[in-house]
Amino acid sequence: MTALPDTMFAVVQTHEGYSGSATGPTLDSASDWLAEAELPVPTPGPGQVLIRLRAASVNPSDIHFIKGEYGQPRVKGSPAGFEGCGDVVATGDGAEALQGQRVAFVAAGSGAWAEYVVTQAQMCIPLRPDISDEDGAAQIVNPLTAMAMVDIARSEGEAFVVSAATSQLGKLMCSLGRDLGLKPIALVRRAETLDTLRDLGAAEVLVTTDPDVSTQFAVLSAQMKPRVFLDAVADQLSEQVFCAMPNGARWVCYGKLSADLPKLTQMGQLIFMSKRIEGFWLTRWMMDTPPADQMRVVAEVQARFADGRWKTDVSERLALRDVLPNLADALKKSDGKVIITP
Repeated sequence: MTALPDTMFAVVQTHEGYSGSATGPTLDSASDWLAEAELPVPTPGPGQVLIRLRAASVNPSDIHFIKGEYGQPRVKGSPAGFEGCGDVVATGDGAEALQGQRVAFVAAGSGAWAEYVVTQAQMCIPLRPDISDEDGAAQIVNPLTAMAMVDIARSEGEAFVVSAATSQLGKLMCSLGRDLGLKPIALVRRAETLDTLRDLGAAEVLVTTDPDVSTQFAVLSAQMKPRVFLDAVADQLSEQVFCAMPNGARWVCYGKLSADLPKLTQMGQLIFMSKRIEGFWLTRWMMDTPPADQMRVVAEVQARFADGRWKTDVSERLALRDVLPNLADALKKSDGKVIITP
């Protein structure tokens, strides 16, 4: 086995804890929140693995996190980044089965934006050889969330609503919904994406910047009766969509792309129409879902990437040493994911 280096290059956080703000997953400058560092290569403890990074993906949750707007506190000096793929080069007690395997992982010890990452073995998924590194780096957060949330939608009827539908996750949910015989109603910001979303499987597509979009949705809602709203935006339009949905509707929030803080204008619907507002967090799903059910979902996710039904749309590729000067501009490119490589 090749000897491991003593130190590694990493992109680390420069702030502690929470900010108390809700400004959305955008950056003016990465250096406001991050710095470059040379750190000791971490040592895996019991149940942990050490991974040599191949690729890491940048998700909105990563940006919320480094800005102190996520559900976990920042640790100053710790590498940023939640998700990636790489090779297991060392293991702690109880994790030996993963030694030498290429895995997709969620970081749970030190972040993914580093040459080496420590995480829990249970947060790793061995990858099929026909899965690319870029698909492997985006194999968990979006695909597993898509599978789990569309499963929620399927339990409540045929139609469901997806906001931010041109995001990587939105595209996955539209295509999965179509494959399951469901009717996704996609909400998008730009009219030029209508045909793309319809081709992916959206039954209906509405443009949120259209001045009468609320009226358009109310008509669709009366016809199609969607009872699940899978929402990554959480702005005032989201509240209007929820209010226009039928009895028993569920507003499932899994992100906060908008800095707008919506007001609830029809509280009586929660009482008299049995509506409810709830959140979805993949980490909780992974902890609460029985292993056999997780493996079934994981196998389906990998099969979809392997046969081309799903793919990771990449808008920009950045080397670790180029993250600070270039990440903010890379995030401004739409309809694709930023991938970080060593």
